[in-house]
Amino acid sequence: MFEKYKIKASKKTLLLLAGIVWNFAGARVLSIGYEDLTLNTNNPWIYFIISASVFYIFFKFIFGNMVKKHTKRIMLSTLSEHCIFSFFDLKGYIIMAIMIVGGITLRNAHIINPVYLGSFYLGLGTALLLAGIKFLQLVLNFNSLQLAYEK
Repeated sequence: MFEKYKIKASKKTLLLLAGIVWNFAGARVLSIGYEDLTLNTNNPWIYFIISASVFYIFFKFIFGNMVKKHTKRIMLSTLSEHCIFSFFDLKGYIIMAIMIVGGITLRNAHIINPVYLGSFYLGLGTALLLAGIKFLQLVLNFNSLQLAYEK
């Protein structure tokens, strides 16, 4: 019954949507972190170094792998058209919901100094943003990507 109301998308469109969502989330988290740092310290440079470490850990071990996993899942699908929300799998949506709720709760609880939270958010947001950029690169190179997965 719901099948005729389902908004369908191509594989390329799913990758584009993933890039847009990840870039939006990354930019938002990055801006919150930057604001926390610049408003709460006179010398943010040491915290930028901490942020760089957070970025490296999150992109190298989490978000970079998630980009590969979601890309592989989308590209290996035998469907010609997909539900527009299937750029993430269920686990991806659950992780995203936990991160959003956890981040809002942590920020509103005021139990962590904004400088430290800002350092974390700055690194996390940059890692999310880079993951979004990676998805957009895949869209730009979609024909090559498709050939690679057909082999």
